[in-house]
Amino acid sequence: MPSETDHRAAALAQVAALTGPGGRFELADDEVLGSRLPVFTHRHRALHEVLHASVAHAGRDFIVTADRRITFAEHARQAASLARVLREEYGVAKGDRVAIAAANSPAWITTFWATVSIGAVAVGFNAWWTERELAHGLDNAEPALVVADARRAAKLTGCGVPVLSMEDDISRFAAAHPDAPLPSADVAEDDPAVILYTSGTSGRPKGAVHTHRNLLAVVEYHRLNEALAQALGDPTAPQDRVYLLTLPLFHIASLHNLAVPRLATGSRIALYQGAFDVDAVLSMVERERVTNWGAVPTMAHRMLEHGGAHRYDTSSLTAFALASAPSSTAFKERLRESLPFAKDSLVDSYGLTETCTAVAAASPQELAAAPGTLGRPVTGVTLEIRDPLGQVLGEGEEGEVWVRSQYNMLGYWRDPAATAAAIGPDRWLRTGDLGQLREGRLHLGSRRSDLIIRGGENIYPAEIETVLAEHPDVRECLVLGTSHPDLGQEVAAVVVLGAGSAVTEEALREYVARELSYFKVPTRWRLTADELPRNATGKVIRHKVRV
Repeated sequence: MPSETDHRAAALAQVAALTGPGGRFELADDEVLGSRLPVFTHRHRALHEVLHASVAHAGRDFIVTADRRITFAEHARQAASLARVLREEYGVAKGDRVAIAAANSPAWITTFWATVSIGAVAVGFNAWWTERELAHGLDNAEPALVVADARRAAKLTGCGVPVLSMEDDISRFAAAHPDAPLPSADVAEDDPAVILYTSGTSGRPKGAVHTHRNLLAVVEYHRLNEALAQALGDPTAPQDRVYLLTLPLFHIASLHNLAVPRLATGSRIALYQGAFDVDAVLSMVERERVTNWGAVPTMAHRMLEHGGAHRYDTSSLTAFALASAPSSTAFKERLRESLPFAKDSLVDSYGLTETCTAVAAASPQELAAAPGTLGRPVTGVTLEIRDPLGQVLGEGEEGEVWVRSQYNMLGYWRDPAATAAAIGPDRWLRTGDLGQLREGRLHLGSRRSDLIIRGGENIYPAEIETVLAEHPDVRECLVLGTSHPDLGQEVAAVVVLGAGSAVTEEALREYVARELSYFKVPTRWRLTADELPRNATGKVIRHKVRV
């Protein structure tokens, strides 16, 4: 049986051939936003080019759901028709923002492609946002219009922006002009194409701006991985792969790294809709012969609890990735032992909204050789570990993870201060995460120190603390994450009440729930009259606080 070293040597040789001079995925230095970065030489320059090229796959299925099948040709006609309506009836022009506030659906994907193909910017609003959070998104992005499903539209009444119904308007507009030409736009590679929101330490979500270059580089990265797999003996052609989509489309895992590259490669999306149900998901895997699935650890945990995976034919599933949240080595071993498809296919990775795709990835061989690793930097990424002064650290030393690549975001939308804090000279991105490199592999220490990751959703305590602090009975508060067997972490709050306050835990819970998404509402509380512990500079000593 080949060792991890043998496998890596073979892979490196193939990568060198594919990305070297004259290779299909040649990488060469070019100027990007004033810096010299390695970029794919043979690439598209605008996202509409991917839509145009997709018609070559014509009669193949692009999106399948529990009750629908949409071919590449049908999707192209729908996107072209919708694009014409957006341009001619709603006046959407290059650079205008079109916000999408909806649960996953084929129409979400069609709206995205219609928007970016006319040079407008698709803005993915978190589908769990409350009225308060949606109002911030509207104020920040200033969209020309919003596309929303019924549940989200009910929270947008009187928002002052035209709201199109995902269920009715988009379906009608996508069929209104069946002979409309495929849309295109005169855009530059570094023009904004997408804004996705990531929670911020300032207490408000920040809009990470991704350019045409960013997304098209991710497309080539996925093409390269597929070509590498074939070169190493994978018998499944890229266009015959089937990708299960279970994570929200307002995350990079589902949008940038699934919906976008699948249109480019001619492969199928099995789009799961509704609340996560183990039997329904595994039925879809069996029925559609799913080959690739990226799940959050919470989903994997529920499959373990379910205990019935062996009742389904999951033999087609040869690539199973854990995404969006960290998981322990022991948990991965349980997955390999209990889930038939995880034994030889489980992979892990590390990435951020700001990086558009994985920064590092660990193959099954890597995980076996170095349990706990998140793998090596992916093709096109330079990764360094630095100290607080920005000096590069050596082997095994822990510091902040810095990354540099053609995939990194342009910056934060209308937030120059946050952009300057995140992106340094020569386009280096400071992730805020702590880690170390050992034998070239990344090992993560903590993710942005205060970040809570609940079931794959990133939650920053500052956002919840901001809301709690507005309550008249709250003198000060601290929000932190605590362990949870199913979700990974849950939100806990320590609240210092004002003198004489009789406010209850239930009242505070309801107060937060009116302002923030359900997953941000603390489920564990401690109400106290004692002040929070602080250091000499007045900062709260978080590790000394107990719920």
